[in-house]
Amino acid sequence: MELLLLSSSMKHGTGFLEHAMPAVAELLAGRRRLLFVPFAKHDHDLYAAIVQAAVAPLGITVEAIQRADDPVAAVRAAEGVFIGGGNTFRLLATLHRLGLLQALREAVRGGMPYLGASAGSNMACPSLRTSNDMPIVEPPSFEAIGLVPFQINPHYQDPDPGSMHQGETREQRIVEFLEDNDVPVLGIREGAWLRVRGYHAELGGSTGARLFTRGAQPRELQPGDDLTFLLNREPHFDS
Repeated sequence: MELLLLSSSMKHGTGFLEHAMPAVAELLAGRRRLLFVPFAKHDHDLYAAIVQAAVAPLGITVEAIQRADDPVAAVRAAEGVFIGGGNTFRLLATLHRLGLLQALREAVRGGMPYLGASAGSNMACPSLRTSNDMPIVEPPSFEAIGLVPFQINPHYQDPDPGSMHQGETREQRIVEFLEDNDVPVLGIREGAWLRVRGYHAELGGSTGARLFTRGAQPRELQPGDDLTFLLNREPHFDS
């Protein structure tokens, strides 16, 4: 598989996809058409226009899946797919409703490049259970596409020791997840991403990540770290 899973579509001080454009260009090299899945946002056409403006310098034309007469056929015919960020629950509910999970899974496992950002990166996991989003709609299942066997927490924020906020930190919420599920969670900071090439996985970007596993202290990861070992573990979700 060829995956580029971004924590976010923007980093502070940059435009849409700008911070990751070299990685996007590498993933999509030789492709001229990109199928965009905008279902995490409410205004699908505006979102597609934003993506088109971002990838136009690469010579790529965006085909918005909401314009397709047959979304499943559009996935099967795509040269590459980009699932953008927004609300993860809204996105997954729509993918289920349109019957796109299996089509996406088969296409990507068959070699079609997959670009995900934020909620789109969550979709590459077995489940949306490590999303940061409110459940504004109810999908029929938490099952996502399942391209990687671990979970991602996009937009990961480190605990602020000087904060007076009394709510849970991102770290505490991930620890709670691990109390009931034995599945590694990769907390990717904004400005970082995971690149999967076949059976190899590597952390990219500039800000790093933290890896959470049951029964162990969080592990700090740096850009360039080899994360291939994460591809070799079966997830276990408690019922």
